[in-house]
Amino acid sequence: MKLNELIEDFTIFTTNEEKQVLSKIDDIMSLDVFTEREQAIIENLVRKSLVSKVHKRGSTLVMANELK
Repeated sequence: MKLNELIEDFTIFTTNEEKQVLSKIDDIMSLDVFTEREQAIIENLVRKSLVSKVHKRGSTLVMANELK
């Protein structure tokens, strides 16, 4: 079996709550606009490499990574 056949249907598991928060991230957004619970979920999404977090001028910005 080739590697391409194994990773063809590769998906990262996300909970319904994670999907909901991920859909709220339209563009580059400040982390401060999210609730404390949503910020914890965003941290999980960063660990799963679905969201990128950038520190700029003393604030933290987040953006969704491309899915494909």
